[in-house]
Amino acid sequence: MSRKRTAFRPSRRLLLGLGVAGGAVLWGGNTVARLMRGPSGAKDAGRILDADGVTLTLKPLDPAPAYDASLPWLARGGMLNDASGLSRTPVYGVVEVSSEAHVAQALAFARAKGLKVSMAGVRHSMGGQAFDDNALVLDMRRFNKVAVDAAAMTMTVQPGATWHAIQTVLHPRFAVKAMQSTDIFSVGGSLSVNAHGMDHQAGSVAGSIRSLKVMQADGSVTTCSRDENGDLFRHVVGGYGLFGVVLGATLDIVDNTVYRTSREIIKSDDFPAYFAEVLEPNKDIGLFYGHLSTAPGNFLQDMIVYRYDRVADEPPAGQPPLGEPGAVGIERLVMNMAKWGGPFQELKWFTEKTLEPRFEACTVARTAAMGEGEACLVTRNNPMHDSVPYLFNDLAGDTDILHEYYVPRAAYGAYIAEVREILRAQPLQVLNASIRVVHKEDVALTYAPEPAFSLVLYINQPATGDGTRLMRTLTRALIDATLKHGGRFFLPYQLHYTGAQLLTSYPELPAFLAKKKAIDPGELFTSTFYRALKVLSGIS
Repeated sequence: MSRKRTAFRPSRRLLLGLGVAGGAVLWGGNTVARLMRGPSGAKDAGRILDADGVTLTLKPLDPAPAYDASLPWLARGGMLNDASGLSRTPVYGVVEVSSEAHVAQALAFARAKGLKVSMAGVRHSMGGQAFDDNALVLDMRRFNKVAVDAAAMTMTVQPGATWHAIQTVLHPRFAVKAMQSTDIFSVGGSLSVNAHGMDHQAGSVAGSIRSLKVMQADGSVTTCSRDENGDLFRHVVGGYGLFGVVLGATLDIVDNTVYRTSREIIKSDDFPAYFAEVLEPNKDIGLFYGHLSTAPGNFLQDMIVYRYDRVADEPPAGQPPLGEPGAVGIERLVMNMAKWGGPFQELKWFTEKTLEPRFEACTVARTAAMGEGEACLVTRNNPMHDSVPYLFNDLAGDTDILHEYYVPRAAYGAYIAEVREILRAQPLQVLNASIRVVHKEDVALTYAPEPAFSLVLYINQPATGDGTRLMRTLTRALIDATLKHGGRFFLPYQLHYTGAQLLTSYPELPAFLAKKKAIDPGELFTSTFYRALKVLSGIS
């Protein structure tokens, strides 16, 4: 007798479970792919450039002057933004500069038509430093030639050259003496903020400058250095593009030294003693940076000290070209998951202290002639040739904001303890925290009137009004703590500080602004940042 087959009918609970499981797999795969994906374009979340409750938006030009057809316009009208994605700004137009003649012609046109001028490179400052409402913007990125003088150990570079491109030219024989900690920035941008980086002995970019060639507001060209036209030099370097257009910079270069890499984990509180006893007296330690834990279990308590000890002055023959970072998608995934906090921050810290050393690229052959056995050897150019591509993502709903604070070296312990509590008590995720060393800086608007330690923070925020309010509150709390301990905050970032905080941190600001008016009485060179400085300081 045949048996009748009964069709299988899954229960609603089973169907629901399968649907949830399938959805989780699909969601997980899509989420991972999204978190690993590079940017599809520049972020643009709008405009949040107000300073201390003061609206900085200007009315459109009415009527706007006719465009000079002989200028190389990259854009006529349109909008610009910066790396924050929160500084959308309508501009008169963008001139693509590739020669000194373009600069002279653009300035003459602006003077004749009553326009203001701003200079822009890769636009990684985050507070309107590279543009202004209705301004004529000089895009300097194609003004980027590099010439090396091996005998003089110098290079002469145009301001649009990036440190990444410069290193490619110098390698394998030479290396940059001083630059920012990553190589994505332009020389002009680094000069305008007097940037510093991984070489704790070389100090800031200012210390490596032999001379600058500057076009001022009236079109005249002046050469300046510490010894020639020194007052102009002190205002152009760290002057945020307000005193003239840098046409060229002659900078020191150094040998592409071979280093032995190492890392160790210390307590953050022990860093001042480590610096005084290990880093400062040992002149063979050529590069250094300190990376603080952002994991909840030991937040800003443990520090990975990365150091590079000199092994040889020159690399052996046959050095390969400088390579680009690997495993970018994985690093981007870990960084983006850390924005979820908790265990994902712990995962990030585990990756940094445990997994990364196993994948470190040792670019110089481990030869007996160098007497280093199986040590990991790299040239100076290798750790400095890092464009941090994993920091850039395709997440439209949030943005990552830089902060930097400087405190006298003796104040470090009490300061970092106070900062730790401020950051723990607020909701925004700290993605990265590092410690660097800066020297006393002799420029007009100095961030380091005495030797200091620098705290650099990279903080995630929603790209919304609420996110900005949280960031403004946090920034002001961090500035108050910094001022309490005798320090200063860095100006290339968002305009969240109050007028009182600004003038307390930079008592030289009134003299700086007065010199600006003396050198550029028509205020041809401007930016949203410049107008904010005037509003917050009460100086018109």
